[in-house]
Amino acid sequence: MKTNILWPGLLLFLAALFLNAGTMAETASEAKPFAEKHVVLQISDPNPFKQTLVLNVANNLIKHYGQDKVDIEIVAFGPGLRLLLADNSNLSRIDGLSSQGVRFSACSNTIKAFTKKLGKEPKLNPHSTRVSAGVVRIMDLVDQGYTLIKP
Repeated sequence: MKTNILWPGLLLFLAALFLNAGTMAETASEAKPFAEKHVVLQISDPNPFKQTLVLNVANNLIKHYGQDKVDIEIVAFGPGLRLLLADNSNLSRIDGLSSQGVRFSACSNTIKAFTKKLGKEPKLNPHSTRVSAGVVRIMDLVDQGYTLIKP
């Protein structure tokens, strides 16, 4: 008789678990519904070599998995925001990666710091999207199942 009482509770628990897992998967695959891999690339370094490296990693992931099978977001914060400035020498590479579905996120906190230092807001690459905080964006994506790579 006790097992009959447990079944409804167990079923509710399993249903909640299933619905939560479905929500997490939907969030992780919003941009590319058939992606098998979800990757967030961190750029927080001003070094042009590191900026090129993060773009190379994104390109290599697309070559390996195919653009529909990998979901990539590059998050720039701190000195790494320079990658997403409109006058960065990698503009054409960012254009190409963006056309293949790579997303670029720019940290609003860093933009504010740059604005204060420069006396005006820096112009960003048109493919970049502002996020409140780069580190928070990375943590949110990791919570959604993305793999963090810091080249």
